Amino acid sequence: MKIYEAAKIRAEIIKAMAHPARLMIIEFLAEGDKLFSEIYELFDCDKSTISKHLLVLKNAGIVSSQKKGVDVLYKLETKCIIKFLDCVNNVINTSIKKKKECLHCK
Repeated sequence: MKIYEAAKIRAEIIKAMAHPARLMIIEFLAEGDKLFSEIYELFDCDKSTISKHLLVLKNAGIVSSQKKGVDVLYKLETKCIIKFLDCVNNVINTSIKKKKECLHCK
């Protein structure tokens, strides 16, 4: 049962990342800590939507926050998450390459 519980926890963390806006936030925070106002500028939506995305990431333990005057500073807690995203990109590239090779076979 311990193996299943560990897999369940990993799945919850991966689910927390499973949105384009949250992936963009993670990649932006990989560059360094950012204020909410800086993160908000990346998107064309209301502040409450961005706040909800940040809360999902925070609840999953991916980011942390700290009050900074009237703003909030966000930090990527685990920079190794970028390695996971790099791996996802490798899967995409491999899949594209295989599809192109298959097209040449016909």
